[in-house]
Amino acid sequence: MPILRLADCPATPWKNGLGRTRELAIHPPGAGMDDFLWRVSVAEVESAAPFSAFPGIDRVIALLDGAGFTMKMDDGHHHALTTPGMPFAFRGETGVDVTLAGGPSRDFNLMLRRDRMRGDIEAWHGAGTRHADAGIALVYCMRGNIDTAEGPLHAGDAWRPGSGTLVLHGDALALAVRVAPHS
Repeated sequence: MPILRLADCPATPWKNGLGRTRELAIHPPGAGMDDFLWRVSVAEVESAAPFSAFPGIDRVIALLDGAGFTMKMDDGHHHALTTPGMPFAFRGETGVDVTLAGGPSRDFNLMLRRDRMRGDIEAWHGAGTRHADAGIALVYCMRGNIDTAEGPLHAGDAWRPGSGTLVLHGDALALAVRVAPHS
């Protein structure tokens, strides 16, 4: 089914057990944490806690809602993930401790097996027609309403297009996940 509802995805513990996530998509289908090529999920960050380590994985995250948090990397760098829909990339083996900027937050996650895949998250803002080419693996409706050939998307819905056209209405905000194998 090309439309996925976040509400239908069960919450599971983070790899380190210190938070929860809801997996929207994994490739290949049925893969586990040790053999996926790419994975998309929504994480619930409810307290200050370290992120799970994912050696060999490139990660891209974007704040969905809440005040966000500051990420303190083990190399001393800090990144404030406080602007909704603004992607931030980092290596999965990087040690990351989180300090909440306010209360609980949720973030959107793309994980890519570094030696096999590359990808990113594109934020699509505002009304208009967008074309999801074959490189777009998933489109997540972060805010507003989006029409697809398979039906409407509302906040928390995702679409696995393959390719196709979307119509974003009003102040809609979508996160488009682009993935491709290394050539």
